[in-house]
Amino acid sequence: MEVRVQSQNIEKALRDLKKKLQLDGLFGEMKKRRHYEKPSVKKKNKQLEAQKRKRKLLKRSRPSGSGPRPGRPSHSPAA
Repeated sequence: MEVRVQSQNIEKALRDLKKKLQLDGLFGEMKKRRHYEKPSVKKKNKQLEAQKRKRKLLKRSRPSGSGPRPGRPSHSPAA
C-alpha cells in the first residue's frame, strides 16, 4: 500500500492512509484478533455476519414503498 505526500501535506496523507486501511478492513481484523475467540463463537459470528449481509442486500434490492414489509400486517382501510 502506498500513499504519496504532496507539497508537505502530511495530515492529508495520514487521512488517505487511514481511509485506505479502513476500506481494506484492517481495523476490523485487528479488533477481531484482539482477544481469543473460541471456534464455536467464531462460527456463530460468521453466520450472524452472513445473515446481516443478506438482509442488507435484500433491503437494497427492494425498491422503497413497494408494498408491506415482510412480517408486518397490512393495514387496509375499512370500506
